[in-house]
Amino acid sequence: MPHVVDDMLDEAQLAIAAMRAAAVRARALHARAELMRHMRATAASLADRPLAEAAALVAGEWMKAWHLDDGAYTGIAADIRLFTEAFVRDAHGSTRATQQAILDTTAALDAALARHGTTLADQMAWRSQCAHGWWELVAPSPPDLPNRPDRPGVPRQRPGAAFWTAGCAAHCAPPAA
Repeated sequence: MPHVVDDMLDEAQLAIAAMRAAAVRARALHARAELMRHMRATAASLADRPLAEAAALVAGEWMKAWHLDDGAYTGIAADIRLFTEAFVRDAHGSTRATQQAILDTTAALDAALARHGTTLADQMAWRSQCAHGWWELVAPSPPDLPNRPDRPGVPRQRPGAAFWTAGCAAHCAPPAA
């Protein structure tokens, strides 16, 4: 018969495993959603421009926020263009079709990044100046990340605070409702 303490230890290990899985999933979902929020806002601010021009400007702002130059993702440039164009089209008038295009091009871009051994969420978490500090606590940036950015503006966990309170820089936060 197992001892009651062993049962408690087993239960605790199961809870820790569930917490880890939940934290990893939350990081991926949150990083991806934050990228989408920024893409939507940037596209909306350029909605008065022609499609190609606005998409190029959105992509430029995105790469700037990720501390990358234009040549960083040459192998998936078409996926990036379609992704940014989907946001610009949606900014011109959001419909079910434009929102579906965002979903479709996001999936295609994520698949392209997966072929390079990464994900959209990981790149957002590891590169963006608007990353949330807690993301780094769940999955630290690899030390060998190509073109690894120095991001002093990304908030770090404060002593005595729960890890999830390490949010994003003030200029990256969504407007107050």
